[in-house]
Amino acid sequence: MVGESGNNKVFEDDEPLYTIGVVSRMLNCDPSTLRRYESAGLVNPGRTEGNTRLYSNRNVETLRTVHRLIDQEKLNVHGVRKVLELEREIEKLKARVRELEERLRTADSRGEKGRDRTP
Repeated sequence: MVGESGNNKVFEDDEPLYTIGVVSRMLNCDPSTLRRYESAGLVNPGRTEGNTRLYSNRNVETLRTVHRLIDQEKLNVHGVRKVLELEREIEKLKARVRELEERLRTADSRGEKGRDRTP
């Protein structure tokens, strides 16, 4: 989430916020580049009823990664797609580890230290 002080609205990471022009300026790239990334399936922006692309904060972060992998690391679209898949898998695994650690802490606090901890 972004900001939560005063009267500032809180935006979720996946909430569509930015037009293609704004994102292209944020990333210092041409809007056609962003359209190519979308056609390749690397990002999926939301759409307004008038079909205007709206990118979320999560989309912008993904695009930063895509842009860096293509421009600096010289990966092709297939390579970028694989990196993004692996990053998503790593995040899922980290979440699972956090969940298991929390279950272990809860079990330990209940005095279940000697029992089998198989999930």
